[in-house]
Amino acid sequence: MDLGLKDRVYVVTGATRGLGNAAARELVADGAKVIVTGRDEERVADAAAGLGPNAAGVAVDNADPSAPARLIAAARERFGGFDGILVSVGGPPPGFVADNTDEQWHTAFDSVFLGAVRMARAAAEELDAGGVIGFVLSASVHEPIPGLTISNGLRPGLAGFAKSISDELGPRGVRVVGLLPSRIDTDRVRELDGLSADPEATRAANESRIPLRRYGSPEEFGRVAAFLLSPAASYLTGIMVPVDGGMRHGF
Repeated sequence: MDLGLKDRVYVVTGATRGLGNAAARELVADGAKVIVTGRDEERVADAAAGLGPNAAGVAVDNADPSAPARLIAAARERFGGFDGILVSVGGPPPGFVADNTDEQWHTAFDSVFLGAVRMARAAAEELDAGGVIGFVLSASVHEPIPGLTISNGLRPGLAGFAKSISDELGPRGVRVVGLLPSRIDTDRVRELDGLSADPEATRAANESRIPLRRYGSPEEFGRVAAFLLSPAASYLTGIMVPVDGGMRHGF
């Protein structure tokens, strides 16, 4: 199936590793060109080099108010266009309500929530019909995840924001989509499992609650992201797509 990605230009934030990197890798594999971002300049350069000539890197923090304009300008200058953005950011610190400080909440809000809102607003101003704004969110949009109180507080709000702007941008032909990963086998998920007294038992218990009985691979997530961002998904907007092996049991 031709996704129609050849020579389309995307910005993928938080793409030095994990889910953002997996999405960028699949976009490039199907012919797209990408600007990848991250906070560490060396990691950004390494990630872009690993993706080949159809990728370029920009070291920037999603919380930086100047980031959206810089990234869109980089896409136009490096690849001659701008067709969409996938907003991904590393998860906020784990912890229960008594563990997380005001500073952690403020930092996470600026990066995870407000940074994503700024990215989407800037993209909305620049995208033409056929453009797309994507958000990497979390299964916590539907059900809180124990020990991830900050994420549980911020991700559902972003899903609501995404749904709101999908209604606003739809008449212009600009789509808005969200991805809700659960147990994807990334460094972040392995780190979370490692917080327990017995990480292997924790993973086994999580896998037992997944109908497919295993964690997903980053590549499986990346392929879903590439499809949703592609012209092949041109009639999908305002949706939140679980990438979870069936872990969410609701409709």
